Formats: sequence, structure tokens, C-alpha cells
Amino acid sequence: MGLLPVAVAVAIFLLLVDLMHRRQRWAARYPPGPMPVPGLGNLLQVDFQNMAYSCYKLRNRFGDVFSLQLAWKPVVVVNGLQAVREALVNHSEDTADRPPMPIYEHLGLRQNSTGVVMAPYGPAWREQRRFSVSTLRNFGLGKKSLEQWVTKEASCLCAAFANQDGRAFSPNTLLSQAVCNVIASLIYARRFEYDDPALIRMMDLLEDSLKEDSGLMPQVLNAVPMLLRIPGVAEKALPGQKALLALIDELLTEHKMTHDPNQPPRDLTDVFLTEVEKAKGNPESSFNDENLRMVVTDLFTAGMATTSTTLAWALLLMILHPDVQRRVHQEIDEVIGQGRRPEMGDQAHMPFTNAVIHEVQRFGDIIPMSVPHMTSRDTEVQGFLIPKGTTIITNLSSVLKDETVWEKPFRFHPEHFLDTEGRFVKFEAFMPFSAGRRACLGEPLARMELFLFFTCLLQCFSFSVPEGQPQPSDYGVPYFLVSPSPYQLCAVSR
Repeated sequence: MGLLPVAVAVAIFLLLVDLMHRRQRWAARYPPGPMPVPGLGNLLQVDFQNMAYSCYKLRNRFGDVFSLQLAWKPVVVVNGLQAVREALVNHSEDTADRPPMPIYEHLGLRQNSTGVVMAPYGPAWREQRRFSVSTLRNFGLGKKSLEQWVTKEASCLCAAFANQDGRAFSPNTLLSQAVCNVIASLIYARRFEYDDPALIRMMDLLEDSLKEDSGLMPQVLNAVPMLLRIPGVAEKALPGQKALLALIDELLTEHKMTHDPNQPPRDLTDVFLTEVEKAKGNPESSFNDENLRMVVTDLFTAGMATTSTTLAWALLLMILHPDVQRRVHQEIDEVIGQGRRPEMGDQAHMPFTNAVIHEVQRFGDIIPMSVPHMTSRDTEVQGFLIPKGTTIITNLSSVLKDETVWEKPFRFHPEHFLDTEGRFVKFEAFMPFSAGRRACLGEPLARMELFLFFTCLLQCFSFSVPEGQPQPSDYGVPYFLVSPSPYQLCAVSR
């Protein structure tokens, strides 16, 4: 009987804490949303394996700007072109922060070692973003030298496809390995053979780590970080990401052994190590060994997974739409022919191929919810007041498939990017790289890779559904990245 008063007191205390955390829901002009359950909020009302669909249903009920309560964490979801542009572009300074992610702290994400993607908006983020952009540019981003490297890798990829001898195969692994070699050339100044065990292991760990970012468990642990204090929970939360970081640590250790500060830098890692030496004795600097692994992991993961997933969508959509594939083949034959490899200069003369690549990005919609933002001050979006410190989720899927912008938002339709005279046009609703201050810094590299890899593959091969196999689905598999459903194809030399 003596435990009953204690239990009642604890229950009352937790209810008061819960009421305190949700009090902003009753503030004037706070976005509407589903009624949260005490303690859990809306955690059980949202499908975190398919967040885009959950937001689609909630948007129909509550409008373009609605709120959620994830345990005790307030979240506002912004939908549609106008609201997303207002949040990310018009209020870019106010919404450029990142929410704290306690689940990543045991991986090394902490003050002055926050990488670049999840770094809070401030001096360290500015320093690393400026460093990453300028260093990638110095190593060829937007220049002929990197274009030639990508084209060379595309030739290796085509050779690997040709080795399949027309048999049915899944292209995903080869696509990932080719794209990985491009980013590895910039970060590690090395290329992996496609059968290299280190590369295969890296691909497996990367796939595991991306799956771990989805689901209910990360949301619960970030919303209720005290659970991470339970012995064993932190270690079991993200085993794939922990293993990927360990592998990157091995690569960096190997790289440091060959680093010679007296020689010209070979890659981004060499330049970072030089900055670490310069920053010694400055505790405020974000150039340190701990942050090197975080920056490299961010650039490697973001630079590899998104582009290879988009290419996997591209080939799937080509076998599902052979009429589109024929038109791409025709344009390649007219502009480039078979006597040379594609170049970025060809893009301006290939409006249909360019439209197809953009439509693949729009339809594939591979990062539907983007990376969460956080308000650094009270901010108004579409007439709603979003308090300082609120997590903002920008629903990019609602923009890429906005029914007020796109003629056929839920169908693959390259004509979305062509005018009546067949010229390429791009709309502001094309937002696969997000927008504002946190827009993807690797966008120029991704655009180059998508054009060169896709055009090289279509120059060399005709792709089809393997004989006797059912037609694959164009329905994506929703994790953090939306990948196409598993499929196989046949590649026949042209």
C-alpha cells in the first residue's frame, strides 16, 4: 500500500511535465495538429517507415502547416511549394538550425565535431561548409578534370554491365560502387576495384546505416534522450552507423600514414589535416581529428547514397517506359553518336535527356522529408507562429508532387520539364536538393554524375525487363532514402 502514493505522485509529476511541454499548442496562431497522447505525444500516430504518406494524410486534415508532438519534442511539418519556400528561403536565417540529435552523440557528434550536415547553424557550420565547397571546387568540381574522372568511371561501369553478357542482374550494387569511387577520389584520392572486399563491406555498412535512420526507435530516443542512459541501449541503437564510422576511421588512419604536409594535397582529407595543424591550440576551431571523421562521413554518405539511388530509379524507369528510353537513345545518337563519350557541354543540346533526368529526380522523390531543421527564433510561416527551438520538417515530397504545379504529379512524365517547343524548362517546385542556406552542398557534383553516368549507360546499352520475369513496380521502398523496389534488368549492347 505504501507504493500507491508514490506511484500517484510520479504519475501526477509526469502529467504536469507533459502539460508543460505541450503548453505551446494552446498559444495563439500555433499550427493545428492531431491530439497527442500524454507522454508519447503523436509517436504512435505516425508511420516513421513511411513518413511522407503519414504527412499526406495529416495535411488533408490540418492543412499545409501542421504540428506534431513526438513525446515531449514539438515538431511542425511544412507542406507545399509556397509554405516550404517561405520557411526555407524567405526565412532562411531563422530556420537554418538543426535540432539536437542525442542518439548520434555516442557516435562522436558533439561540440566542435558536428560534421557539416547535422552541425548547428553557427560558426562551426559556416567554417566547414565553406571549407567543403571551396576544397571540392579546388579538386575539380565544375571543372574538366573532375568531369574526365567521372567519365572514366562511367566507362568502368559500362564495362561491368557488359560483363553480365545480357543476363538478368540487379544494377544497384554496381551503381553504388561507381558513384562511391567518384566521392572516394575527392576524399581519399583512391579508386576501389568493384570486387574489392573493403568496397563491398563499405556498401553493406552504408545500406545498414541508412535503414537505421528510419523507424520509430530513433525518434523515441531523440525525443526521450534519458533512455540512452539505460545500459546497452546506446550501443544497440545504431550498430550499422557505428561500424561504418569504424571503417572510415581505418581509412583515415591509413591515409594519415601517407600524408606529407610538404607535398601538394592529394584530396580533401589532406587539406583538412593541414587545417588541423594550423588550428592546434585553438579550442574554438572545428578543425580537429574528431571532426575530420564526421565531415568525411557526411560527405561520403551524402555524396554516394543519393546519386546511386537516383541512378537506380533512372534505369528502372527506362525499362518501365521503353518509349522514353527510345527517345533518349535517339537524342544521344543525334548529338553525341557512338564515336566519343558524353561531355557536360552536351547537356545544353539534349533537352529531352535533361528532362528525363530531372523527372527521375522528381518522381523518385528519394528524400521525401529532407533533414530536419530547427527555428533559431520565433518565426511565422503561412500566418502560423512557430516558436524558437521548434523542429521543422519540410515535406519535399509535397513540393515535388504538388498537384497545383505538376500536370501528372504521381506519374513519370518527362514533359513536365519541356515547353511546347521541346525546350528544357525548370520550375521552382523542383526541389530535390532542398533550398535555402541548408541546400545540399554537393548539388553540382550530383548533377554532373547523373548526366554523365546516365548518358554513358544509355549510349552503350538498351535496357529491358528480363524475359519471363514480371514487370517490376515503380513503388519505392521508404527508408530515410526512398529506393526503388528490388528489380533486375537485361543490358544489351547497342
